[in-house]
Amino acid sequence: MKLIATMSSGFESVTAKELQNLGYDTKTENGKVYFDGEYEDIAKANLWLRSADRIKILIGTFKATTFEELFDKVYAIDWDNWLPLNAAFPIKARTVKSQLHSERDIQAITKKAIVNKMADIFMRRGRLPETGAKFQIETRIHKDVVEVTLDTTGESLYKRGYRVEHGAAPLKENFAAAMILLTVWHPEEDPFMDPTTGSGTIAIEAARMAKNIAPGILRHFLFEDFDWFDPKILANLKEEAKAGVKKDLDLDIFASDIDGSMIDVAKLNAHDAGVLHDIQFKQIAVKDLKIEGEYGTIISNPPYGQRMSDMAGVRKLYKEMGEVFSTAPTWNKYILTSDVEFEKYYGELATKKRKLYNGSIRTDMYQYWAKH
Repeated sequence: MKLIATMSSGFESVTAKELQNLGYDTKTENGKVYFDGEYEDIAKANLWLRSADRIKILIGTFKATTFEELFDKVYAIDWDNWLPLNAAFPIKARTVKSQLHSERDIQAITKKAIVNKMADIFMRRGRLPETGAKFQIETRIHKDVVEVTLDTTGESLYKRGYRVEHGAAPLKENFAAAMILLTVWHPEEDPFMDPTTGSGTIAIEAARMAKNIAPGILRHFLFEDFDWFDPKILANLKEEAKAGVKKDLDLDIFASDIDGSMIDVAKLNAHDAGVLHDIQFKQIAVKDLKIEGEYGTIISNPPYGQRMSDMAGVRKLYKEMGEVFSTAPTWNKYILTSDVEFEKYYGELATKKRKLYNGSIRTDMYQYWAKH
């Protein structure tokens, strides 16, 4: 099967590298990475990818410039290979720079073509029951090229299943993990610090990564409900994953926040994620931090000051960060913010900037590499 991993724009290379580390050949396009696999690979990718959003099966790809052509080519797919007669199959549609530009019509035509094909195969008349497991189909058209996919994930992969509490603007787990994967942190050698930890996501993801805890180990996936998927496949992979957890690591991960109530939330999340004892949590303001140790990695997702009234306080924080972080020139620092004037208040130009979208917010990851 041809499989697709999707991710936030800007993290394509991170997900591609994760897949390559799992042993796959990859092909990258905007927002997605293609790879080939079998049933086991669907389960493995869902279980192990830290930076991806979801894993889809590419069921059909073709060119279509008219609705008649779309109908005929969707109808031509062997839907009985994928859907049982009672499948519930909602349709999503997306179209960009294509002659077929009504998403509602694309949705309706796709649905009609599948219903007609299934009715013909199973010799049914009228509507299909749709009382069974959910099979989420998507028809995505880009420059008149259609991709029809089946989602295997369900709720996005950022929903790891451990975060019960979060702050006002939490960072998604897969976004936090992707940021860590962009750094050169060596967990068994170097300290790690998140000085604006909020609900603890960055530190928790760092600890789980260091301990080799599979990101999807606590959650359910949509493919588990597919009648053609052997449940033993995922069960075996989970057993293997549990056996591969590094238990006796001595990690140096520090997470702090000025807000004591957020530290309580972060501890609760860390407990449910199985890493409470791997992270040192502390209520402390950035300006009062002491950074010790020769080398290390700092990742921070500070407040952005989305409202003008918050801007002065946020920029004061950026200035404090610049002053405190400058005391540790041999540490690598990575700071995510939407403030385009960040460097001015931080007091130093970044070594490199990376454009990322935190949800719908356009941000930059400001990277300050260690001076040796």
